[in-house]
Amino acid sequence: MLVRILGAIDLASAFAFLMMIFGLNVFVPFILFCAGLLFLKGLFILTGDVLSFIDFVASLTFILSIFFGLPVFLFWVFAFLLLGKGMVSFI
Repeated sequence: MLVRILGAIDLASAFAFLMMIFGLNVFVPFILFCAGLLFLKGLFILTGDVLSFIDFVASLTFILSIFFGLPVFLFWVFAFLLLGKGMVSFI
């Protein structure tokens, strides 16, 4: 059950990245919510989970995207990585 909840966080974050890619208005509180949850999930890297590094870097990308215009390529990469991680959590 916990794995599915963590997968749902990945899916919500991937959809936020996709909304940013296609120019939809993403609310800043939702971006900060996703960034905070991904940061907390990224702390699992301390236990040896290598894929948590993706969560940590994606949370930093979310926070930087609020202040700076980042290349869309970064959004595509993290959207697909988080989408893949989220889908595998539900299998």
